[in-house]
Amino acid sequence: MIHPNADNTATVRSVFIIDPKKKVRLTLTYPASCGRNFDEIVRVIDAMQLSDEYNIATPVDWKDGDDVIIPPSVKNEDIAANYPKGHTEIKPYLRTTPAPNK
Repeated sequence: MIHPNADNTATVRSVFIIDPKKKVRLTLTYPASCGRNFDEIVRVIDAMQLSDEYNIATPVDWKDGDDVIIPPSVKNEDIAANYPKGHTEIKPYLRTTPAPNK
């Protein structure tokens, strides 16, 4: 999936985020004409670390300190014990909670 007019001598650049268990968690591939966004790379690492530790998900455009999503797999009766900062139910399947402190 390379543009037909792309330079054959220039390469694309990829970023791989590999966790401590040697599992590839993310790949980003940039064309040679675009610089990498290190703020996005750090944001993704922060989001994955929070998700792994606290059983949350991050919404689109999430930034450190923003509210996070409680996964639909978490039952309503388990929310208080697992998310002590409270929560907001937007829809039965979409519940948010303040981000845990790192």
